[in-house]
Amino acid sequence: MRFRAAAAAAGIGGRLIGPDVEFDGASYDSRTLRPGQLFVPIAADRNGHEFIGRAREAGSPVHLTSEPDEFRRDGTAIEVADTARALMALAGWARQQSAATVVGVTGSVGKTSTKDLIAAACAAGRRTTANERSFNNEQGLPITILDAPDDTEVLVLEMGMRGFGEISALCEVARPDVGVVTAVGHSHTELLGGIDGVARAKRELVEALPKRGTAVLNADDERVAAMADHTGAAVITYGASGDVAISDLRLDDLARPRFTVSTPWGSAQVGLAVSGAHMASNAAAAIAVACSVGVELDAAVAALGTATLSDMRMEVVTTAAGAVVVNDAYNANPTSMRAALEAVAAMDGERRIAILGPMGELDDPPAGHREVADIAAQLGIDVIATGTELYGHPPADDPIAALGPIGAGDVVLVKASRAAGLERIAHALLG
Repeated sequence: MRFRAAAAAAGIGGRLIGPDVEFDGASYDSRTLRPGQLFVPIAADRNGHEFIGRAREAGSPVHLTSEPDEFRRDGTAIEVADTARALMALAGWARQQSAATVVGVTGSVGKTSTKDLIAAACAAGRRTTANERSFNNEQGLPITILDAPDDTEVLVLEMGMRGFGEISALCEVARPDVGVVTAVGHSHTELLGGIDGVARAKRELVEALPKRGTAVLNADDERVAAMADHTGAAVITYGASGDVAISDLRLDDLARPRFTVSTPWGSAQVGLAVSGAHMASNAAAAIAVACSVGVELDAAVAALGTATLSDMRMEVVTTAAGAVVVNDAYNANPTSMRAALEAVAAMDGERRIAILGPMGELDDPPAGHREVADIAAQLGIDVIATGTELYGHPPADDPIAALGPIGAGDVVLVKASRAAGLERIAHALLG
């Protein structure tokens, strides 16, 4: 979005220093900043004020500042008390200037994939913008709002959280018109007192919806379905049952779903380019959102047929030797582990192996990891553990060496929580 610095300063209660200039969007990373963007120095591991000069060199015409800096003298700055809070305030102010329909997406699993599919389906009929990858926190969400083109009609925002009140804070900025909740699972349970605490935290999205809004809820998850009682907005349910219902689900040799969907807007045959039976549910949510904002059902379904996902989400690649590698290494909890393992079990192969790293922030880590190991055993998938003994397997210092040569007939899953960084293993397997 394009703004004048003076108007932005007034909108957030900051003080304009220097001449009034125009800026288009914002960035807190001087390395990826585009010319014309506002620079927001965030104090994190390093103080972002140290990079104002680099941002100026990259073409930033104005920056926020909460500390004395030498670039005030010969440029433009907006002085604020706290740059991180000012970023949220600026996005909230910008949201008030936008006529876009805002779609908020949250859930313990599937929120990034569902966000990607929603964006693809909505783009079939409306000018659509969505956050990149998982830019879903108090920095990524406001940057996405500020970077949205002025003609955006649908703005899709993933909303993450690690504690109570965090989604509410994001909603105060984004003011969503549509709220999607994918699932409540064993993610961040250590921080929220168990799975019921996770449900309460995710419920903040539907509680924030206006009466004219729409809650899109997974009918197959009892905790999500119960959120219908906590909103004054209209409710659309989806899943094996619900308003947008999946039937005749089948998978091809790479576990890509084909199914029939019945909706208030008609019925259609859906074929996805992404793997996993659970992606059918994510696609149903996307259809519910797209049709609710005015996209034709057939156009949304056609777009879903070629839609792709963010990196490291059920990313299926065949090696030169013919092995299938499934890079789902972005994050993990017992719920998403089950979905990924079931997808691997459904793929055409003779040998199936899962290289699994630790899952973080569980209220009962031993039980959570044992559950995943049991699921793998039931599905006939061999487990190579790395970084943890909790799966009941001695951890391999070199999982690739433990795996040995792979080729045609082999299917290998790589998955763990983000901190484990297992994408390096997937990349090595793919050369």
